[in-house]
Amino acid sequence: MDTTILIVEDEDRMRKLIRDYFVSSGFNILEAENGIKALEIFNANKVDLIILDIMMPYMDGYTVCKNIRRNSDVPIVILTAKSEEDDKLLGYEFGADDYVTKPFSPKVLVAKGKALLKRINSKNKKGVMNFNGLEINELSHEVKIDEEDILLSPKEYDLLLLFVKNKGIVLTRDKILDKVWGFDYYGGARTVDTNIKRLREKLKNKAKYIVTVRGCGYKFEENK
Repeated sequence: MDTTILIVEDEDRMRKLIRDYFVSSGFNILEAENGIKALEIFNANKVDLIILDIMMPYMDGYTVCKNIRRNSDVPIVILTAKSEEDDKLLGYEFGADDYVTKPFSPKVLVAKGKALLKRINSKNKKGVMNFNGLEINELSHEVKIDEEDILLSPKEYDLLLLFVKNKGIVLTRDKILDKVWGFDYYGGARTVDTNIKRLREKLKNKAKYIVTVRGCGYKFEENK
């Protein structure tokens, strides 16, 4: 199985126990004993799932989760010794996908991890993204608004795809030029602004998702 799991847990015994159960299920494992190390490992490797303890030295799991969610939607399962509802809600607010309260069965944790990966992979295989009625099919390059097809030029489609794949991240005009037109393109910021204007016109009531960040660039915000 070519799936890599990052286990972030400061207790050696617990981390090794979790590792052994996932290894026996055929997963590749990376380990970190604190939040700072976890971010270093995550940024240097392709990680498919994170098992993340909350109470750790140097940097807690909430902070790790928040940092990862700035540029990645990798599935995250948090481990917490706290059973209070507020702590679980806080985990979700920072972007966790699921949680397990200590003490727990390693078999249950593995089952949760497998179920989460299966759900994510199934969604990705379909190649369809939906943002409150704005539907993008990567396989067919079709875009729909409330079930109605809209016709985008290749550049407009590439722009939209760039935005949705970087949801919540501010993209400068230079960054957009490099990603959509190529680093050797000699056009300027006006090219970006003009194409985004056309894209917004075609997106109609969904144009609000492409937000202008004054002095910086643009970003895609679904909850607008």
